[in-house]
Amino acid sequence: MSDKDIKKEQEHEELQENTASAEADENLNQVDETAESEETQPEIGPAAELAEMKDKYIRLMAEFENFRRRTAKERQELFKTANQDLMSELLPVLDDMERARQSMEATKDVDAMLQGLELVFHKLKHVTHQKGLKPMDIPAGTSFDADMHEAVTQIPAPSEELKGKIVDVIEKGYTLNDKVIRFAKVIIGA
Repeated sequence: MSDKDIKKEQEHEELQENTASAEADENLNQVDETAESEETQPEIGPAAELAEMKDKYIRLMAEFENFRRRTAKERQELFKTANQDLMSELLPVLDDMERARQSMEATKDVDAMLQGLELVFHKLKHVTHQKGLKPMDIPAGTSFDADMHEAVTQIPAPSEELKGKIVDVIEKGYTLNDKVIRFAKVIIGA
């Protein structure tokens, strides 16, 4: 065989290989196009619908779990800093009490100490009143209300009109923004 014949034969083989390769590429492209068209078309049937709904459910549950964790974390942060405002307002009162204690050690003037303590007490009452804390005003003879009062004991009523009514207040009750936070401890006439 001559060089020309060998060359022709190699060219013929290359042509066959290229043709086979081109046919294979074309077949692959057709398979890819068929797969793409099947992916774009929604599967019809209850199994596909069930799978889609299950996926949505799982995503919704994950979203809800993330929401629950986030709100729990926010709530913990709020609890940690909820009293920050109140404590900031009480710090000057605490400073005044510290100064009053130091001055009590140094001075012998009882009247000056009482005046200083009275000023600190008024400052404390002012801060608590600003934050919505109010003492309950319960005069003797007021009817007992279980929503506002806590009966500690009963004693014989000093008069007929005090029977079943409050005779004395042992410990003041307090409300915070019209909500009872400490019931008044009272003595009731029997």
